[in-house]
Amino acid sequence: MALKWKDDLTEQLVKAILKLENVDEVYSFLEDVATIGEIRALAQRLEVARLLDEGYTYPQIAQQTGASTATISRVKKFLEYGADGYRIVLERLKK
Repeated sequence: MALKWKDDLTEQLVKAILKLENVDEVYSFLEDVATIGEIRALAQRLEVARLLDEGYTYPQIAQQTGASTATISRVKKFLEYGADGYRIVLERLKK
């Protein structure tokens, strides 16, 4: 993936997230930095990635998550050809 989006501001954001120490702090930060819709969209994409990784079909994923086929397709593309962020998180969530 292109690195064009990485700059001083995104570096600050990433470092800020790494400073959070527990679930409650993450919830507080997310609530302040993003809209509820944005947070839910991120959560939906992660669930789509999890279901794709487990072998669910597009119709099954759409029914379970409410995600559009365009969203499912986009997540699948990044799951297969992205920077492995989904893979890292999905593996760590299994532990």
